[in-house]
Amino acid sequence: MMSDIENEIELAKKVMENAYSPYSNYKVGAALLCNNGKVFEGCNIEVSSYSPTICAERVAIFEAIKCGEKEFDALAIVSGNVNDKELQYTSPCGVCRQVMADFFSTDTKILLPKVNILDNAIDLIDVKLFSN
Repeated sequence: MMSDIENEIELAKKVMENAYSPYSNYKVGAALLCNNGKVFEGCNIEVSSYSPTICAERVAIFEAIKCGEKEFDALAIVSGNVNDKELQYTSPCGVCRQVMADFFSTDTKILLPKVNILDNAIDLIDVKLFSN
């Protein structure tokens, strides 16, 4: 049976596949778990001018807030280049960190996994766990 952490990482990996990253070829997926068990997902979306590009973390957070959620348990972030079979730890950018500081409590966990991709599934190697 998959743990809650593994499930959240798996959801982030799946939504990562929807990322639109034709310029960097670097895809990011995020899954945000609310305290009530609801999950909101996001992927990065690039445009040719990088400043209006939006990160996966902010897509998930803003979607949750749009739906009235304001209490968050954990955020998992998965990323890698288009053909990567091993996904490394990915730290949020400064803008995403500011959004997290504004909306996350000090108890909200931030999960940065290292995973292997196995035929549409993941093999969890390690997870770095941080709090806001």
